[in-house]
Amino acid sequence: MKTALQRWAIVVFALLLAEVSIANTTAFVNVNVVSMSSGSVIAAQTVLVEDDIIVAIGSVDDVRIPKGAIAIDGTDRYLMPGLGEMHAHVPDADSSELDRYFTLFVANGITTVRGMLGRPSHLALRQRLLDGTLFGPRLIASGPSLNGRSVAGPADARRQVREQAALGYDFIKVHPGLSAAEFTALAETANELGIPFAGHVPVAAGVATALRLKMRAIDHLDGYFVALLPPDSHRSGGYGGFFDVMLADELEVERIGEMVSATAAAGTWNVPTQVLVEQLVSTVPVEDLRNRPEMKYMPKRTVQDWAAAKEAQIAERGFDAGTAALAIELRRRLIFALHDSGARLLLGSDAPQIFNVPGFSAHRELEALVASGLTPFEALQTGTAAVAEFLGTNAGHVQAGKDADLVLLDANPLEDIQNSRRIHGVMLRGVWLPGKTLEERLEKFDDDAG
Repeated sequence: MKTALQRWAIVVFALLLAEVSIANTTAFVNVNVVSMSSGSVIAAQTVLVEDDIIVAIGSVDDVRIPKGAIAIDGTDRYLMPGLGEMHAHVPDADSSELDRYFTLFVANGITTVRGMLGRPSHLALRQRLLDGTLFGPRLIASGPSLNGRSVAGPADARRQVREQAALGYDFIKVHPGLSAAEFTALAETANELGIPFAGHVPVAAGVATALRLKMRAIDHLDGYFVALLPPDSHRSGGYGGFFDVMLADELEVERIGEMVSATAAAGTWNVPTQVLVEQLVSTVPVEDLRNRPEMKYMPKRTVQDWAAAKEAQIAERGFDAGTAALAIELRRRLIFALHDSGARLLLGSDAPQIFNVPGFSAHRELEALVASGLTPFEALQTGTAAVAEFLGTNAGHVQAGKDADLVLLDANPLEDIQNSRRIHGVMLRGVWLPGKTLEERLEKFDDDAG
C-alpha cells in the first residue's frame, strides 16, 4: 500500500498533467464514491471518464491515470450521480428565461429535467441539449397537456395521444378537467402505443381509476386526499383548497395503508412536490421566503408574484392554518407510507413555481423527503437511481459503463442531506464544470451582484 504522501504525490502529478493537456479523459482522483447502489461510501477511489461514459472505478493505488487526462482532486470530496428534477416547467425554446433556468438547474447538480408543461419547440430543444449545442440538462419532454380545455371528447383524446406519440414526445401530460371517459380514452390509447402518461388525476376519474389504468406517475399526490374521504364527506363545504389541503381533517387516515398498497400493486410512481405545498400553505412568513438566498437569481417581479400568491392563498375564504398544518403532516405520512410499501417515489419540486427557484428547490424537496421519514440515502435515490429506472436511462449510478452525469460534493450527503448543496463541480455529459465556472454563469442572473 502507498502512504498518504505517495497518494498525494499521485494527485499533484496528475493535476500538473491536466494543466498542459487537452483530452477526452477525465480522472477524479482519490475521491469518495457515493455510487447509489448501496448506502455506503467507497473511499479513496479513482474514477475515469472517457467522453461521456464512466470507464473505470478502482482504488487510487491501482487505477492508472492515462497520460494527458484531465485530473480532478477528489481528496475529502464525494462523487455522486447527477440529480433529476422530475417536475419542471421549461419555457419555450426561444424564451429569454431558458438560459437562466438551465444554468440554475446545472449549478445545483440537476443533470436531467422532466418538462411537465410541454411545447412543440421542446422536441428540437431536447436534441440540442443532447448534442451539446445548447447548455443545459437532459430534457424529458411531454407534449402540450391534455386537459378540460384542450380535449373535446374521448375521440379527440385518442387523436391527440396518437399525434404526440408519432411526433416523438417522451410522455403524455395530464392536466385537470378531463371527463372520466376522456381520461379513459387517453389512458387506453397511451397504453396501446406504449407511451407513458403522467401528471394530475382528473377529479372525474379519481386515483382508483388512475391506478387501474396504469398511470405511470402521479404528481403532487394529486387525488389521494379525495380518495381517503369517507363516503358521506361534505368536503369542507365544497372548498378543498390547494391540492385539497382543507380536506385534511376529514380523511380516513386508517385507509392510507390500503391506498399505498394499491399504488404499489399498480406500479404507479409518485412525484410528491411536497416543498411546493408546504411553502404555499404553511405559516412560514412571506418575508422569510422572499429573503431566501436563492431568490436573488430570479426576476424581482417573479418573486413579488410568488409572494402575492401565498398571501392570497392564506387570505382565501375557507382557509384554516390548523387544517393546513395537519395536511402537511398527513402528506408527509403518506409519502413515507408510499416509500415503505414499495410504491416508488421520484424527486420533483415543481420549479419554477411559487418560491421554487430551479435547482435550489430540488434540494429543499430532498430535505422535505427526509423530514417525511426517508433516510438521506433513500431521499437521494429518488433523484438518481430511481430516475434512471423510471426513465430507462443509463445514468443514476457511479459505476463503470454508466453515463457521466456526476456531482462532486465537498461533504458527505449520506450523513446530512443538506450536504447535497455543497457542490464543488458538476460533470454534464462528460464535460467537467468546476465551481468557479458555475459561479460565473450564475453571476449573470444575480440581481445583487451588480
